[in-house]
Amino acid sequence: MVLRHRQPSLLVPQLEQLFDLGLRHVEIAWGPGADWIAQCRQLIAACPDLRLGASSICSAAALEAVLEAGFAYGVSPILDSALLESSAAAGFVLVPGVMTPTEVNRARALGCAIVKLFPASAVGMGYWQRLRDPLGAPLPFCIAAGGLRPSDVRPWLEAGVDAVALGASFAAEPVRQLLAELALRP
Repeated sequence: MVLRHRQPSLLVPQLEQLFDLGLRHVEIAWGPGADWIAQCRQLIAACPDLRLGASSICSAAALEAVLEAGFAYGVSPILDSALLESSAAAGFVLVPGVMTPTEVNRARALGCAIVKLFPASAVGMGYWQRLRDPLGAPLPFCIAAGGLRPSDVRPWLEAGVDAVALGASFAAEPVRQLLAELALRP
């Protein structure tokens, strides 16, 4: 789950709702401004049972702010070797965004165990599976993200991705139903 808000500290009620639904990993989109760091620190302190990460990390300044805020991990929509090196030097896990076979292969060569397929809706749910033979196994753990809805989660998982991230399409009731269905899955 990825949440965007200009004032992250106001997300506490929504995060509590997500926790009650059974979600444990939630990403807060990075935003410029010194107040963002302080608000995110408050958010992290207010939600100790959630593993909060930061998303939309595309620059050294964003990475620095995310580290200062104290997030557990980060996610980027891009594959940037300098950001990956900086995050590794800080002992911070940064999940890069990939889309093309070249980016997937480069992420694998850079040692990325996890990648974000972004925007997943642009390539279709069979895309990740179609990369396996030409690129060779093993592919990194894949989180499909970008333009996906709660009703897409099960089909995407069945099509071969390892996880699905939802963002703007989030609605509590469909997610509640989806989590109940996935809990019944063998």
